[in-house]
Amino acid sequence: MSLVRPFDKLPTLNSAAILLVGTDESQQQQLAEAILKEKKTFKINIHVATSLPLPAERDHIRPRIDLIAFMINMQSKHSLRNVEASLSHMDANFFLGKVCFLITGVGRMNHCSVEMNAVRKLGNLYCSPVLFCELDSEGIRVATAQRLLRMLQICAGHMPGVSALFFSSVMKSSIDE
Repeated sequence: MSLVRPFDKLPTLNSAAILLVGTDESQQQQLAEAILKEKKTFKINIHVATSLPLPAERDHIRPRIDLIAFMINMQSKHSLRNVEASLSHMDANFFLGKVCFLITGVGRMNHCSVEMNAVRKLGNLYCSPVLFCELDSEGIRVATAQRLLRMLQICAGHMPGVSALFFSSVMKSSIDE
């Protein structure tokens, strides 16, 4: 099993691929369905994984991954440990604007087992945006899907004049707001 690399394959015209990594498969599925329902001008490939590394035997058919969204459930320390372990299987170039952390379960703060400071440190350490979302709420799930779709469009190079690196540098973490 090898590192996930952002530039090891050529981009496909009018196409983009996102990888959702997390331990909660039902939330991954809900978010993937919400993304697919949104209006878009390009073809989208959504891949889900519980952790990295990805299996090497399917690497030859896997498209180039333009954005990786790590999903962390604030109610599960296993979720945070899984993401932390997965990060070591990524090429450092992905952290140039092609990674974000989606934090779920924040609406029920009295049930949280992951400290907010741990999530803040993760975002700062990897210079990646931290987005909070409650995927149980239809409205927030749709807003999250729209935000991810816009990020994916930029990361795939479909927005003239805006690169993923520039986008990453101007996007503030939603923790700071």
